[in-house]
Amino acid sequence: MDLTKNTVLISGGSAGIGFEIAKLLIEQGNHVIITGRDQARLDAAASQLTDVTAIAFDVTKEKDADQLVERIKTEFPELNMLINNVGLGNTYNMISGGRSWEKADAEMQTNYISLVRLTEKFLPQLLSQKFAAIVNVSSIVALAPGLNIPTYSASKAAVHSYTELLRLALRDTGVKVFELMPPLVNTEFSKEIGGENGIPASEVASDLLAAFENDEYEIHVGNTAGIYALSRTSPSAALLAMNGL
Repeated sequence: MDLTKNTVLISGGSAGIGFEIAKLLIEQGNHVIITGRDQARLDAAASQLTDVTAIAFDVTKEKDADQLVERIKTEFPELNMLINNVGLGNTYNMISGGRSWEKADAEMQTNYISLVRLTEKFLPQLLSQKFAAIVNVSSIVALAPGLNIPTYSASKAAVHSYTELLRLALRDTGVKVFELMPPLVNTEFSKEIGGENGIPASEVASDLLAAFENDEYEIHVGNTAGIYALSRTSPSAALLAMNGL
């Protein structure tokens, strides 16, 4: 797909993967709208970019989503790319207690339900464009879950399933559906699970742009390609490999 003169909305665009994607897309000649809950963080991110609009909103609140959609319709009717990047993750031991269902509820609301809601609300606008794209950021743990991030893994598995079906549903339209599957990435988000050992967020962004150019719809970044291949031949071996067993 053409990587210039698009209007792109990135949820969770003030830092990490979202920020790096915004940076590269702007360099390609696109206008990028970054969103997040913290206006100060958004403004700080925007100050490092050029052709950008920063809008604060809480992806988990339907009222906020409705207000965002209406604002975009009015101010950016040409919007043709939605990147669902915002995420929440918890690390914990499954058998030691700690009210894991509360963590699961928060992760599913942020990572999955909010993604489905925002996608559905923007879909009429995207369908009205000559060509458009949706990018859902999941994770390789959607295919081989991590023992220390069990309900985060489950939420990303839900995103993977939804994305496959959305791509199928939109097969005869001008909307292309991509899924970005990063490994561990060195961001503030992943600090709790050893993110300092992960790949740079800029590498994830570069792989996404390359996938756009090649119409590669499921993007396995870094060593996730190996886990993906293993999961196709032996899901049990991929599970053990993901967890260092």
